[in-house]
Amino acid sequence: MPSGPVATASALVSDRLLRRAATHLPLRLRYPDGTVTGAADPTLPTLVIHQPDALARRIGRHGLIGFGESYMAGEWSSHDLVGVLTVLAGSMADLVPRSLQWLRPIAPAFRPRWRESGRDEARRNIAEHYDLSNELFAAFLDETMTYSCALFAPLPGPTPQWPELAAAQRRKIDRLLDTAGVRRGSRLLEIGTGWGELCLRAASRGARVASVTLSAEQQRLARQRVAAAGLSDLVEIDLCDYRDVQGRFDAVVSVEMIEAVGYHAWPTYFATLERVVRPGGRVAIQAITMPHDRMLATRNTHTWIQKYIFPGGLLPSTEVISGITQRHNGLRTVDMTSLRPHYAETLRLWRERFLQRREGLSRLGFDAVFGRMWELYLAYSEAGFRSGYLDVYQWTFEREGDR
Repeated sequence: MPSGPVATASALVSDRLLRRAATHLPLRLRYPDGTVTGAADPTLPTLVIHQPDALARRIGRHGLIGFGESYMAGEWSSHDLVGVLTVLAGSMADLVPRSLQWLRPIAPAFRPRWRESGRDEARRNIAEHYDLSNELFAAFLDETMTYSCALFAPLPGPTPQWPELAAAQRRKIDRLLDTAGVRRGSRLLEIGTGWGELCLRAASRGARVASVTLSAEQQRLARQRVAAAGLSDLVEIDLCDYRDVQGRFDAVVSVEMIEAVGYHAWPTYFATLERVVRPGGRVAIQAITMPHDRMLATRNTHTWIQKYIFPGGLLPSTEVISGITQRHNGLRTVDMTSLRPHYAETLRLWRERFLQRREGLSRLGFDAVFGRMWELYLAYSEAGFRSGYLDVYQWTFEREGDR
């Protein structure tokens, strides 16, 4: 917990801002002495503060990073964590009064990250998340081991249940393969292997698949799954940076990969996609996006997600993707479909399953602080989609030129 005179002074400011937010938002704050600040409606999301001074000091010195660290430390909680975070996500731009927003760049939490990641740094960043433990991910993912937005049928409608998730993940993959034109005999490149389900679906169509990943753990399990399915003759999975891929392919698919490459690498990412797909071929990506103005405001900042979950990453905006592809290469949009409500439901199912199996984390070497961190990450992400702050698109391009 931050200490010293600066922390003490900043805690006073952050406490006032938090109380101010509660009076302006459909949110309640409950303090250890039983007092409640905010709306009178007891059914509204309530942030239960166990250690007010500690929470205020962390927010005062480290902004939203401190807010997340305070949850990890057990200094606040909520019986409706997603509800609290949904309210905050929907008001992200207004939490700090405009008269104080000029202070953002000088706070420790807002350190610029200027340079494009080199290959070694990119590998370390990926390993820090995806190589944590295959068993950890298996604890909350479904049998397909697919770690991206599913596509339920139908939505909106009845709340999806756990048994539907695997089918929804396969439906999502099939839609991407369909829009990319992947069929028997297609030469497909997948950038970002995951744990191999897309390789399996594509090879089952008779496509020849080259898949690249920077995660040794994902490569190991994906290869095992491909071999068990008897498809090793059609699938090759390599540890390789996407920038080093050679050759030309009929189609390229990349699912929720752009978020990890970093702001300064986005032009390189799309230039690579254009280089490796044949003229007339298609590129299908699935990309999580954030509002353009918020992306511009946070592109040079250091966030809680970057510090603890996805180092080096940043969510793009649709404007950025459109700008790069329209002005700087020959990829032209042929399909663009939002799956936003589907991601909120995917994350809900992951979070519920994670909480059901949370007690077993110690067996895998993860302590209670890690458990709270991962719960906050899943709830934070779900809230982003429920509030509309985040979106996710299946976006298909065709490369210009003679077929």
